[in-house]
Amino acid sequence: MPQSNLQVDLFLLEGCMRCEKGATPACKVHRWTPILEQLRQLLLGTELNEERKWGVPVYTLGGKNVILLGVFNDSCVISFLKGSLMQDPKGMLELPGPNSHEGRIIRFTQMEDLERGHSVLTQYIQEAIEVEKSGKKPEIPIRGGIEIPKELTQKFNEYEGLEKAFFALTPGRQRGYLIHFTGAKQVETRLSRIEKCLEKIMAGKGMME
Repeated sequence: MPQSNLQVDLFLLEGCMRCEKGATPACKVHRWTPILEQLRQLLLGTELNEERKWGVPVYTLGGKNVILLGVFNDSCVISFLKGSLMQDPKGMLELPGPNSHEGRIIRFTQMEDLERGHSVLTQYIQEAIEVEKSGKKPEIPIRGGIEIPKELTQKFNEYEGLEKAFFALTPGRQRGYLIHFTGAKQVETRLSRIEKCLEKIMAGKGMME
């Protein structure tokens, strides 16, 4: 069984540390700690490996990201990164945003949500693992003739409002960002480029503004 990761222990204690509220009582992670801890225990009971990437808990299989845990002001979520390939017999999966493609989330606002759906959630987690093992890949969406990199769709799951802000940009601004992001061959470089542009995207600005 996978071992717990000290960095995820720190996440639960301090938050993601991506803003000035990290390691303070105002950090929104603290609003959802009981639910996050329960979700973590479910995931630790699987064959997934627990890691911390981009400040949040990520659960991987063979080095591939499968599931992550996220927090927003009004809820916390378990995010299935290839959720579009999953069955949804109970209608529990949501699109993270109106333009989302690959990812799907299940949202929690109180412990009762998790308690009621515990057994079904276990099935969804196992299906996410089987989808990853199958090697299936969602079709990559195209925007302005350019593929949207999976690293950007991943960030849509991590940052509240980012997807809405990106698709509210003019087509030219979207295209400029996508050319910049996809021009990097290494995953780490693409992620770094996206991180550096988050503030401008959220402000509705283009790359050169």
